[in-house]
Amino acid sequence: MKEKKVSAEASALERVVSAAREVQAVSQRLEAHYTQAADEQPSTLELARFAAAMQELKDARDAFDVG
Repeated sequence: MKEKKVSAEASALERVVSAAREVQAVSQRLEAHYTQAADEQPSTLELARFAAAMQELKDARDAFDVG
């Protein structure tokens, strides 16, 4: 039983790490966009990707905290 909990905890932590990396990657793309075209808004798709990445990070952290 202890192995299963450790495995679930490791899996939840892996999800948090993966989500954090995705947020970082999307953030870097947005930062590059603003560096190259500061006067232009990013596309709706870029903003949606950022929002989705942030939501996944929140969900992953919540799941980790519960587990």
